Amino acid sequence: MSDRTLSRIRAWLGSSQLREGARLPPERTLASSLGLSRAELRKALLVLEAEGRLERKVGRGTFLANQRVPRSGKGSGGDIAALAERTGPHEAMIARLAFEPNLARMAALHATPRQLAELRRVADAMRMASSWEAYEELDAAFHDLIAESSGNALLHNLHKILNGVRMIVVWRRLNPKDTAPTSDYHSFQEHEEIVSALEARDRHGAEKSMRKHLQSTLDVMTAEE
Repeated sequence: MSDRTLSRIRAWLGSSQLREGARLPPERTLASSLGLSRAELRKALLVLEAEGRLERKVGRGTFLANQRVPRSGKGSGGDIAALAERTGPHEAMIARLAFEPNLARMAALHATPRQLAELRRVADAMRMASSWEAYEELDAAFHDLIAESSGNALLHNLHKILNGVRMIVVWRRLNPKDTAPTSDYHSFQEHEEIVSALEARDRHGAEKSMRKHLQSTLDVMTAEE
């Protein structure tokens, strides 16, 4: 993804006259009007979300963030894009292993009933994903919600940067012609184990389940290399 792509979308946002909380046009419409592919648009939206300029809500669309939400510093979007260009899938998984198990442990204490219900809904929706692309969007939302459920705004924002980088890395690998995950895909059960531990307020179990999930994903990636 080029800086020109980000600049084009930032310019569009600046001239769109959208109010805080307003929904952006559907991705297909916006990509067409900006002369971008949907893949390029999605990478840019992930960067802008990590900056705090946008909010992506699964099943609802992308919205202009409330300006009272703290944004990353000037140039952070460029930093995220640059990090993604220097980051491979293996590096992204190692970073997640170092960070996300502790977020799951904290979420077991602080997640609200609404957040737990949404995590269960997203975990169920992943089994119904019609493509790898749809699955990855749900997976990103799942892990972001766990970070939000940790109850620590700073850690949540740090996770947004990590999630933004790793999703850009993932989009590079996706093939639009790919089919959906098979019904026995290992992550389905692992996600459900994480949710069950969170629902039980089991800190150790949530941390252990998250570590197991990320390690198994890393093992699969390593075996494919």
